[in-house]
Amino acid sequence: DVPALQNCPQRRGVCTRVYTTTPKKPNSALRKVCRVRLTNGFEVSSYIGGEGHNLQEHSGYVIRGGRVKDLPGVRYHTVRGALDSSGV
Repeated sequence: DVPALQNCPQRRGVCTRVYTTTPKKPNSALRKVCRVRLTNGFEVSSYIGGEGHNLQEHSGYVIRGGRVKDLPGVRYHTVRGALDSSGV
């Protein structure tokens, strides 16, 4: 369920914060996550997949649906290779 996309396949937004967070038990890691303010006014958490990233505050993002099962509240993925994010 991805309400912030409003029936669109992707949405564009601007990053407000990049941080790492730890997953639920029994997993252990530092997952890369960013907070994104979308063009439709929503502000959501989005997972940054892949090894290494160049994403920082005030850079443009495209997010897609797709939750991360071991991170509560993270229901979106960033699209790598679009706008300011480099490809993997």
